[in-house]
Amino acid sequence: MLSLSTIFGLLGNITTGLVYLAPVKTFWHIVQRRSTEEFESLPYVVKLLNGYLWLYYGIIKPNSVLVATINGFGAFLELIYVTIFLLFAPPRMRAITAILFVVLDIVFPVAAALIIQLVLKNTELRISVVGFLCLLFSIATYGSPLSIMKTVVITKSVEYMPFLLSFILFINGATWTVYAVITKDWFIGIPNGSGFALGTAQLVLYAMYWKPKKEEKALDDGEDGWQREPLIAESSPSQAKR
Repeated sequence: MLSLSTIFGLLGNITTGLVYLAPVKTFWHIVQRRSTEEFESLPYVVKLLNGYLWLYYGIIKPNSVLVATINGFGAFLELIYVTIFLLFAPPRMRAITAILFVVLDIVFPVAAALIIQLVLKNTELRISVVGFLCLLFSIATYGSPLSIMKTVVITKSVEYMPFLLSFILFINGATWTVYAVITKDWFIGIPNGSGFALGTAQLVLYAMYWKPKKEEKALDDGEDGWQREPLIAESSPSQAKR
């Protein structure tokens, strides 16, 4: 019989997988257009590092295989997204992406892992240090939802905040928060509790500013209502969604 932690861990894997898959449609359009246009790569470089760290955390902490599996999957997808930037971004953005990728996704995680493994001999201390790094970089990824929430308040429109993605973020945060409470893992609980609060706030904003349209105009990137996750635009950060 499956334990409660396993059940919520599996549910968390499903919802987190959907969040990681959200940008696929956008990146497919980038491949088709062979251009990233004005979009920025930093959020995806940071998310790749975040995936690495949580994968490492899930590996070194006992009974955390579900944390490792989903973040290994997420890191793989984020690596594909960053690679697409390196292939199709204009020269200046390609150079910036390459520097960020080398520093944040190669040098930093390799150096951190070596230092942690060689210097910290106590397993519990290793887990705590890696968990703290995971917590910090998870919080660092909150810029996108905060930006789009600000846009919704300013424009009084939910055009750039798709309901389904907001709902999935809400469920994802709630699921992993329950998992964290059951397993008494506050490194997972704090960022996901914060994510749950942000997801709740997005749904509240959606209820406040949603207005039915007489004629729905299909967007070229998300006419099914789920989404391509809109990337953060270099010239207009407020158009980003998580």
